[in-house]
Amino acid sequence: MSDIRTNALREPVEVVDYLFRRLHQLGVRSVHGLPGDYNLVALDYLPKNGLTWVGSTNELNAAYAADGYARVNGLGALITTFGVGELSALNGVAGAFSEQIPLVHIVGTPSTISQRNGMLLHHTLGNGDFNVFTNMSENISCEVAKLNNPAEIADQIDHTLRQCWLNSRPVYITLPTDRVTTKIEGDRLRTPIDLSEPANDPEREEYVVDVILRTLYAAKDPIILVDSCTIRHRVVKEVTDLINKTNIPFFMTPMGKGALDESDPRYGGIYAGSGSDPEVRKRVEDSDLILFVGALKSDFNTAGFSYRTSQLNTIHLHSRLCAVRYAEYPGVRMRGVLQRLTKKVDLSKVNTVPVSAKSRTIRAAGDSQVITHDWFWPKVSDFLRKRDIVVTETGTANFGILGTTFPPGVVALNQVLWGSIGWSVGAAQGAALASKDAKDDRRTVLFVGDGSFQLTVQELSTMLRHGLKPIIFLICNEGFTIERLIHGMEAEYNDIVPWDFKELVTVFGGSDKTARKIQIKTRSELEKLFKEDEFNKAAKLQFVEVYMPKEDAPAVLVQTAEQSAKLNSKLK
Repeated sequence: MSDIRTNALREPVEVVDYLFRRLHQLGVRSVHGLPGDYNLVALDYLPKNGLTWVGSTNELNAAYAADGYARVNGLGALITTFGVGELSALNGVAGAFSEQIPLVHIVGTPSTISQRNGMLLHHTLGNGDFNVFTNMSENISCEVAKLNNPAEIADQIDHTLRQCWLNSRPVYITLPTDRVTTKIEGDRLRTPIDLSEPANDPEREEYVVDVILRTLYAAKDPIILVDSCTIRHRVVKEVTDLINKTNIPFFMTPMGKGALDESDPRYGGIYAGSGSDPEVRKRVEDSDLILFVGALKSDFNTAGFSYRTSQLNTIHLHSRLCAVRYAEYPGVRMRGVLQRLTKKVDLSKVNTVPVSAKSRTIRAAGDSQVITHDWFWPKVSDFLRKRDIVVTETGTANFGILGTTFPPGVVALNQVLWGSIGWSVGAAQGAALASKDAKDDRRTVLFVGDGSFQLTVQELSTMLRHGLKPIIFLICNEGFTIERLIHGMEAEYNDIVPWDFKELVTVFGGSDKTARKIQIKTRSELEKLFKEDEFNKAAKLQFVEVYMPKEDAPAVLVQTAEQSAKLNSKLK
């Protein structure tokens, strides 16, 4: 950029400052990633813009952590270097795309001159193609911005960050080394990015609401079923307002767990098709009207596609469309529909049937001291506190937590759709950091299996480095239980090398002052721990080994795994 152009700017600001100030304005306070020579200069600018550099142990873990941070904070940011760094993060970013998480992936790239000349640089494929990695990320990003042209950069950044928020998906931003300190117009930083959703066409919205109301008034036993996109697209308040006004009973899916208050007397339980409590399943599938909000009907979310609900009795509300029975209304977003529906509904015409108290999870009985899943997960209900952040790993934890009743305000983090083993450890680090950045007193509680833990164990180091205090329950059951149930119960590929897991806390930098190591092998030991004031206070990182039988698993996981195995074996 010429000096004349720079002097013509009202408030010159360097590109990196513009980008980082925008992230700060959107609520980001910590940035995950790893250093590399193409992003090093940019990293120098984080502190002056109120951002903390986290620094993970590898890019995959950093992506998982940025995902977890975004789920708690509302937006997450990840910085990697060109080629080797960004590709290592790709699995984590793909998971964020699949699960609809707003994540900003910033990649430091070679200079625009190097790219234009096709120079044979390190971290390239040696073929002069500098677009190949961008092309890979394009399929797992809702927007791609190459910050090459100074005249366009400010607009690119603002547009891309807006798309990240509105679509609740990752975006990909390249920051060439010769553009980091280029001056652009900074005056527009005075105006916040507009994050408001496009309004529905009033006439179309009114029509859809009238159709829904006619269907609702004709129903004898309507229910509301809440799924993950209710959380992802931030309509929890709108759904809560509708329930509070109409008193329509509500249920949640596995991926929707934690969206609404489970202590509410109108809450009926978790619906997961054949994996549901029998009374829950009957009530949902017998309902003559299901208002299904934010549905994401994946195999693990539906216990192997085992829903038995009729489309004739279902109204679907989504972030980009609404559907009443077989009629779809594209472009009519659920937020506006829910708001208008709540405002317009005539309570005298709405029928409601209260949920049965028997639909609650019942604790397993027995005198055995062996810790089983049927006993463990209901017991966790008594341990959890209001506003806890609960992170569960793919496998036994994701399915076991369905047997736990959450206190009000609990935030549940899971990765049921993408299901990348090891995700939860990084995600717990990011979630705990987001809570720390918000200066609240939330506990972060992680439930992870020993097999999964071995993939991403290094994030213990990052947790300790930043003074985070999660409570980590490591389920020790000798390997990959979910894989055993799908195929190969005794196969050695589902086994793991046994580690002295709790000692890893020391290996990765923990001390008696910063961490506590606990081993639990009996029910009485666990019950005692759950009642302990020091443990519940969570004043330091606490690592708990919980031993369970190798072949034991939550019933819903067994059923889902059986369905998955059948799908895998089907012939064309």
